[in-house]
Amino acid sequence: MVPQKRKILLFDSGKEWGGGTNSMLELLKRIDRQRFDITCCFYHNYLRAGGESIEQVLSTFGIPMILMPARRQPGWAKLLKEVGRSLLFFSRDARKVFTRKMDTLWRIQPDARRLRKLLQEGGYDILYMNNQPGSNEEGYHAVKGLPVGLVQHCRIKPVLSPSLVALVNAQVDKIIAVSHGVESVLLNNGVERQLCVTVNNAIDIHQPLPDRAAMRRSLGLDDDTFVFGSIGSLLPRKANHHTLEALALFSRNHPDAKWKLLLIGEGPERSSLEAQAAACGLAERVVFTGFRNNPLDYLAAFDLFILASASEGLPRVVLEAMLLGVPVIGSDVTGTAELIHHQQTGLLFPWSDTQALAHNLSLLWQNAELRRALAENARQHVRHHYAIEHYVAGVERELASISSGRTDHV
Repeated sequence: MVPQKRKILLFDSGKEWGGGTNSMLELLKRIDRQRFDITCCFYHNYLRAGGESIEQVLSTFGIPMILMPARRQPGWAKLLKEVGRSLLFFSRDARKVFTRKMDTLWRIQPDARRLRKLLQEGGYDILYMNNQPGSNEEGYHAVKGLPVGLVQHCRIKPVLSPSLVALVNAQVDKIIAVSHGVESVLLNNGVERQLCVTVNNAIDIHQPLPDRAAMRRSLGLDDDTFVFGSIGSLLPRKANHHTLEALALFSRNHPDAKWKLLLIGEGPERSSLEAQAAACGLAERVVFTGFRNNPLDYLAAFDLFILASASEGLPRVVLEAMLLGVPVIGSDVTGTAELIHHQQTGLLFPWSDTQALAHNLSLLWQNAELRRALAENARQHVRHHYAIEHYVAGVERELASISSGRTDHV
């Protein structure tokens, strides 16, 4: 007997292209269309560098997209927020509760009603959400009372409150965590164990790899220049300012070293990071490339990859660095620490400890043999444990296991 095809609405509330977008697209490119009929719903038809929109990319896979434009904050909501904050000046917690209620009133509940209408009119079996509960709360409200399964793909370390956890436990059928660390955060905050499963993020280990020498030539980098690099949105969470602080220390300790830092990405922190680099005397050494569609090519040009983030899910870019044989230094945080086994597949440092990061930079800069050993161990680790086929099969298994919604939904 041929199993019935599951009709799925994939909901993504994101505003910009990121690692979660790429992971989602890798899944959609490979998912079994005989078993899963997928339509995507986005608030924003966001672009990647070069002007290609998410809708255009999805169309190449034959996946339709519904654009449900995000609501603009009405004037009355903005005014009430300002009045409420003024009246509640004496209590930060009270201000947070008030602001939360306002957001629920003017944004979350109206968006939930719009999403609910789509689910009903489209006859969907499953609402599959691509982010974390705090970014997808409207979906939890949208499925209340409907015969629709709810799956949350939690791609970063989630931020949870007791009220949000209660909502998750009442409505979700399954939360797919991209790492065991993310699953632990969910469990430690009170999400029920039977609702959680880990399906590790992964990459295509068979993809053609870029030519390192050609990429370095195109960037004007000679063989004697040691290239530090990082890839990702220039956001506070990525802590690129810690990387710059550590490299300032490195530069003082090794004044004759010939090196550059390539920062691949764009974001609101760029101007402050540029100012920081100038203030540290590193302006000539730090290259801000902006967003690039081909980050893997740039990664191939690195001698050392740095990820100093305050939090992660399971960073694909670390997997990509490992596949390319680029040694990695990462902060000892959720997700990153799951990939980097200290002194085996890379080096870890306590988050925000720029002295420790600078020490690791010096250690690997000076020791080519250690770089080679870490890189080779990491490459084998990725090939054995993080192939994209395992990721796709795991998500398909969870989607296939969902019925038409929790029987205890109210």
